[in-house]
Amino acid sequence: MAYAAGMNETVSSPPGWLKKRIVSGSAYHRMHTMIRSRGLHTVCREACCPNQGECYSSGTATFMILGDRCTRNCRFCAVVNGAPSPVDAQEARAVAEAIASMQLRYAVLTSVTRDDLADGGSSYFAASIESIRELCKETVVEVLVPDFQGSEAAIHRVADAAPEVFNHNIETVPRLYKRVRPEADYVRSLELLRTVKRRNPAIFVKSGLMVGLGESSAEIDATLSDLLEAGCDILTIGQYLAPSAAHYPVKRYVAPEEYAAFAKSAREKGFAAVVAGSFVRSSYRARDMYLQAINGLKRLQRN
Repeated sequence: MAYAAGMNETVSSPPGWLKKRIVSGSAYHRMHTMIRSRGLHTVCREACCPNQGECYSSGTATFMILGDRCTRNCRFCAVVNGAPSPVDAQEARAVAEAIASMQLRYAVLTSVTRDDLADGGSSYFAASIESIRELCKETVVEVLVPDFQGSEAAIHRVADAAPEVFNHNIETVPRLYKRVRPEADYVRSLELLRTVKRRNPAIFVKSGLMVGLGESSAEIDATLSDLLEAGCDILTIGQYLAPSAAHYPVKRYVAPEEYAAFAKSAREKGFAAVVAGSFVRSSYRARDMYLQAINGLKRLQRN
């Protein structure tokens, strides 16, 4: 299903299919209270994720370590940028204790980008994984990491802590990088995924792509091929929604039926697990995606 890039157009109000019912209730409030009482951050809240209510109500969250201030200023992202605070040395233990108290079977860890730290924060990811392993031996761990400025040592440090899923989002097609995420690099992000798969082939490598920023269907197809070649097993595709008028504008609202075509194409290419939809984000139904990847890998091996 082809569509034009639409680079010079900006759409106005979102269509009806982008209305999402707000989910709350006792489970949501317990999760919200627990996170705040422990002084923790979640990307659900900091990045204004539209699925926050759904995830909190089901007892899941993506924990954000290394503070809530990002050293980069990507034009698509709602996370506040600026001078970050010193890293909390007790944060890894606090996150693990929160996961243990919730008895989570699946935990997702992410962070702001910390270019101010010599190792990009990789040692804190590793420490967090190790703390979770100590307190929650049965919990599956997924990490969603920044690019660590391409440091192989930093990537190896996190991969060697052996999370079951290692996620780094490609975000958009290469042509749009300078406009959407000027401090990142498309080739560097692909190489990060490739490095993880080389270091530990048992880890599921995951990435995510936003649509609606002005990319063409041909560019999406090429990016999916690049991700697959880099060793990506799990793929998420979702609609870009501008956090504010100051952020990069939405160029197109992708119709719901088009996501089925994206997912079909990705599976045919060879991805083990794919989820695509208007409200899909990189950690959306992460445990389901992990289980889908296990079954998908078996299917690919049979073929």
